[in-house]
Amino acid sequence: MLTNSRGIALILAIAIAALATAFLSLMGESSITYMLVAGALIFSISYLLINITLEFLIFREIGNIYTLLEKIQKKDLSDIQDKSFRSSLSPLRKINSVINSYAIARQKEIETLTKNAEFRREFIADISHELKTPIFATQGYIHTLLDGAIEDKHVRMKFLKRAAKSLDSLDVLVQDLLTLNQMESGVIKFSFSDFDLRELIDEVIEELEHKASKREVKIKWEYDSERKYITHADRPKIYRVCQNLIFNAIKYNHHGGEVQISLKPGKNTLQVEIKDDGQGIPPEDLKRIFERFYRVEKSRNKKEGGTGLGLAIVKHILEGHKSKISVSSTVGKGSLFSFSLPMIKHQEQEDSAKASPQKQ
Repeated sequence: MLTNSRGIALILAIAIAALATAFLSLMGESSITYMLVAGALIFSISYLLINITLEFLIFREIGNIYTLLEKIQKKDLSDIQDKSFRSSLSPLRKINSVINSYAIARQKEIETLTKNAEFRREFIADISHELKTPIFATQGYIHTLLDGAIEDKHVRMKFLKRAAKSLDSLDVLVQDLLTLNQMESGVIKFSFSDFDLRELIDEVIEELEHKASKREVKIKWEYDSERKYITHADRPKIYRVCQNLIFNAIKYNHHGGEVQISLKPGKNTLQVEIKDDGQGIPPEDLKRIFERFYRVEKSRNKKEGGTGLGLAIVKHILEGHKSKISVSSTVGKGSLFSFSLPMIKHQEQEDSAKASPQKQ
């Protein structure tokens, strides 16, 4: 009985009423009836006030704190809600708020650790699969040669070329992994300079024309030949972005398809758009195509080759330029990738060159 608010309130109310009645009895003018009525009234009021105070300001808050601590101990933080008490008469409620905030922080930490653990498991599985293919292929070719096929000159040259190709694929994979890791950790620094973005895309198209012709893919390149497209960016890295996006548009297009590349000036930016009329990307895959090793169609992509890291590298390069890659796609009709870079107006560049002192 003494462990709940009612029992404690009853004892304290009796004590207060007895003290008040004893004090009234010392006054000679007080009658017995008056003292009994006063004592009963004081008891009732004291009981109610003490019970309400103990129940709502102490015992209930202690119960909430105990329940919260029990959930923390059991690591069951899923149904904990954020409750902030800006002002309260009870210091226990403030303690409850602090513990509640701690529990929410722990829940977010647990969710983050769970996601990281899941990502780590997926990454280990993906990297193991990606490494296994070229390693096993090279191992098979070399063991076949060691088992006697090396004596046949034709077989020897064919298997050595295949082994070298597998090792080249392995080297590309490792280099892409190192590049991506260095970008994410901030080790790779960007070297910005002014250059003509149209000339850069011209170089990429010229490099990939042979691959496009092998698949009978037509490249349509749209820009205004009367103007300059000067931007301020890291030229080698932007070259890699354009190279990856145009190569993908060719690789995942159908035979005889078309890749449309356009360079459009905006108010302060240059917009690059690369569109293909291939199979397109399903909506459920659009948000994940920039993840490491994520493949929309694993069987088709493995056949086409690639490390599965290209779009992840593109994303990090553009983020380093305070830009982002956008994608829209319709299954059966193709995909459109686009990004923007800051534009330096040609007239401003000429004025800057005139204002700078000329070297003799």
